[in-house]
Amino acid sequence: MKKNIKIILKILEEIYVDTTTALKYNTPFQLLVSTMLAAQSTDVRVNIVTKYLFKLAPDARSMSKLTLHELEDAIKTVGLFRMKAKNILATSAILAENYDGDIPATREECMRLPGVGRKTANVVLSISKNIPAIAVDTHVFRVSNRIGLANGKDELETEKQLMKNIPKEKWSDAHHWLIWHGRRICKARNPLCIECPIRKYCNYVV
Repeated sequence: MKKNIKIILKILEEIYVDTTTALKYNTPFQLLVSTMLAAQSTDVRVNIVTKYLFKLAPDARSMSKLTLHELEDAIKTVGLFRMKAKNILATSAILAENYDGDIPATREECMRLPGVGRKTANVVLSISKNIPAIAVDTHVFRVSNRIGLANGKDELETEKQLMKNIPKEKWSDAHHWLIWHGRRICKARNPLCIECPIRKYCNYVV
């Protein structure tokens, strides 16, 4: 099993070595907002929305000064936009007042921000602060459990198993490998198993 995990990770690294988030941003704050918006929405849609939003309010202080109506109008094409608007305004105000517009340096602090859960905190910290973390989204959960990197019943259990099975120095990179493999090959419906480079090591083949 451990031998297979090493082989799987080596193959994924060779294929997806230069991949990173598809979200477009310029600062840790913008990455945080983009990640919050991405829940139940696509990265493509979020990038369309933030292209306008970040011109309107590029930092925490300017974002916090928007009215709820202004922010809702700017992000209305993403899912759950009303709830997200309230959380983004509240989080922006906290960051502007207490963190000089930056984001906190620990997951615990990030998760105290309105609308920021464990997955969002892990994404932002691993990318913007280079803190090793594995964010388990729908792609990571599906792919890692299909191919045998984990056998978790939920996201948290899967995250803990991935942290155990993947070397810590590769956590953040492996997060992206699994996401891109899920998008390109190991799709939720009709996975392209015939084309999969890790087919013979996989627990799930159709």
